[in-house]
Amino acid sequence: MKISIKQLSEMSGFSPATVSNVLNGKKGVNKDTAELIMKLARESGYLSENRMTSIKLVVYKKHGWVLSDTPFFSSLTEGINEECRASGYDTVICNLNEHSEDFESHLEQILSDPNSGILLLATEMGEEDVKAFHRAVAPLVVLDASFEQMDFDTVLINNTDSVSNAVGHLIKMGHREIGYLKSSMRIQNFRYREAGYRRAHEEAEIAVNPAFTVELTPTMEGAYKDMARFLERNPQLPTAYFADNDIIALGAMKALKEAGCRIPEDISIIGFDDLPFCEISSPPLSTIRVFKQEMGQMAVKRLLDKIKSQSKIVSKIQIGTEYIERESVKAPLQK
Repeated sequence: MKISIKQLSEMSGFSPATVSNVLNGKKGVNKDTAELIMKLARESGYLSENRMTSIKLVVYKKHGWVLSDTPFFSSLTEGINEECRASGYDTVICNLNEHSEDFESHLEQILSDPNSGILLLATEMGEEDVKAFHRAVAPLVVLDASFEQMDFDTVLINNTDSVSNAVGHLIKMGHREIGYLKSSMRIQNFRYREAGYRRAHEEAEIAVNPAFTVELTPTMEGAYKDMARFLERNPQLPTAYFADNDIIALGAMKALKEAGCRIPEDISIIGFDDLPFCEISSPPLSTIRVFKQEMGQMAVKRLLDKIKSQSKIVSKIQIGTEYIERESVKAPLQK
């Protein structure tokens, strides 16, 4: 039996007009009252019965260095749009910039809207940033991050296993001195990738040499300049590097080549993401391919499942990757 606004009014003790204002996201209703009405609307099945027609992709920007208009974001959005269209939903993209003047009001508007499911692209978010989203009145799925202290449904990349396998491949080729091109901006994905880099060393019983870790700005120009400054000090170099992502790898490659290092004869390099640039770089970059479109599609499917079933079960879905070997990797020269 379908729940009506009149029934919600009787259940909550508030007038039908107040209930209607809350359900339509209108301002002027006391916050505690709105939360009570929305709680009853969810528990009674009202929200699932009154079909949502759109899905909001909320792009949370904390600093914008890692999450910019890259091919990664474009492919992810394409997958989301495709799955939404196939399921009869409109896609609305909302940019939520932590440093904008209207951040708080924009955030509250998103959290109080019952008519759109939420896909939260949390690439740049930390534990504190995501807490507010517990108040979202609509079903929500977190994309590209996982929060250990938070019970959100999540869809993310299998970072640790992917990097451990790729670095393990370098070790099997004979590399024993493997460096880490580390983003100076630490997001959760990069921390999981560092864990994979370290795990591969531990499993092979090879000590990680801190001198082979270079912190680089996670933009192509920034990584290039930082790497060039590092190389001016004439450091001892490893025989291979793993980079937190392709952007960092490509910037570092440019600096290494200018310093006279041959890739891959002197130094092998592996990136992460498989951006289109990788195929046309010189040499073409070996990398870890992320199935970006499929990741977006999977997130939409999980969100629609939550909208339709009102399930209380929380799931964490990890998307596998594929190691793509091109021409930036080879066995090390024998010393």
